[in-house]
Amino acid sequence: EAVVELGLSVQDVVEQRASTNSATTYYFGPQGRTGLEYELARRFADSIGVQLQVTIPSTTSELINMVHSGKAHLAAAGVSVTTERGDALRFGPSYHVTTQQLVYRRGNRRPRNIEDLGNGRLQVLKDSSYAERLRELKLAHPQLRWEERDDSGVEHLVEAVWEQNIDYTVVGSHMLASLRGLYPELAVAFELSGPQPLAWAFKKSEDQSLLQAADRFFADLQISGELTRILDRHFGNTSRFDYVDARTFLRHSAERLPPFQPYFEKAARDQDFDWRLLAALAYQESHWNPLARSPTGVRGLMMLTRATAKQVAVNNRLDPEASIFGGARYLRVIEKRIPERIPAPDRLWFALAAYNVGYGHLEDARILTQRRGADPDNWLDVREHLPLLAHEEWYEQTRFGYARGNEPVIYVQNIRRYYDVLTWLTQDKQPAEREETLQTLKLETPIF
Repeated sequence: EAVVELGLSVQDVVEQRASTNSATTYYFGPQGRTGLEYELARRFADSIGVQLQVTIPSTTSELINMVHSGKAHLAAAGVSVTTERGDALRFGPSYHVTTQQLVYRRGNRRPRNIEDLGNGRLQVLKDSSYAERLRELKLAHPQLRWEERDDSGVEHLVEAVWEQNIDYTVVGSHMLASLRGLYPELAVAFELSGPQPLAWAFKKSEDQSLLQAADRFFADLQISGELTRILDRHFGNTSRFDYVDARTFLRHSAERLPPFQPYFEKAARDQDFDWRLLAALAYQESHWNPLARSPTGVRGLMMLTRATAKQVAVNNRLDPEASIFGGARYLRVIEKRIPERIPAPDRLWFALAAYNVGYGHLEDARILTQRRGADPDNWLDVREHLPLLAHEEWYEQTRFGYARGNEPVIYVQNIRRYYDVLTWLTQDKQPAEREETLQTLKLETPIF
């Protein structure tokens, strides 16, 4: 059979020399190629029986031109649906929304509106939806001034604000949420737009068969609930990670993590985990403090109870290496108890929740989830029911009784966030390069 190539354009928004990554579109993660747009495009290509070909243009203009000229069949790059773009392109169904936000660095004066921008230096991507919105606003605010860049991406401009090379930029809320962990000093000054739909862009032509196939594809994802699960995998970890948390985490990544990293890497190889996941788990447990102790008596980097330490053959819970290996073994023990029918990544979120609240309470929550007509094998559904374990009317119906069910929900969400930040900090870097990066973070991130 002939193989049909589907050209996909995804916008490159980080330095070419580092990788062709974007936190919200396409990048190389611990398990290979990933990103919201990549996952959706790969599924779409599979659904219509074609081969996916990814092309990465360097600018928004090139992205749009590739589709308009027919060099790519569609643009999947978090493209906002705008009036100007609608003149040249057709859009598929919306799968997510974003709001344009003007960002500045904390510690500088916060502008409250466009008039407050004064002579501040504002840069945005050339031919972007942000530039289009600024042109609309200029009709009512003639004094508004900005520069358009076609030699960088959104993350370059965000970093420029963070480094105080420029005063402001404009970022979609979905992208900013994914970057706050890396640039904790960033803050939203005000919003430039209301919610805007994100959609794939197609060439305007008489043949609309590909667009119609995309319509059916997204309709099926919506009806099945799979779209919600996909969005959660890529954006469900972006809350509950505030300014202080992010600054502290970056500081600890520079100061505390390096001595323990070889242990995390070795334990990860031993138990077939990503070392950054184990490190994220340990940070949630102890903030990488090997002498940590809770009021209930759990101790060490991985905060093992006496019973758990005995189960995984750890004699000294305060020994960092032993604690890390013990925690990794215990997480694997729990993960193996999760029903095999539950796929990744949900089975991992379940295992992490059980590490925190106990496997019995997790099973209670799954049973309650099923009784209430939701899916006990879906983390999104179960996390909605875990907090019920703190309410008498519900925990009386369970085998293991009362639990602070909101804690594992927050626990898993935090670990996912720490894991993502560690992945970006260590992306495609050798150990020596990574140490240099962490030292740079240490020097450039003031500590209160």
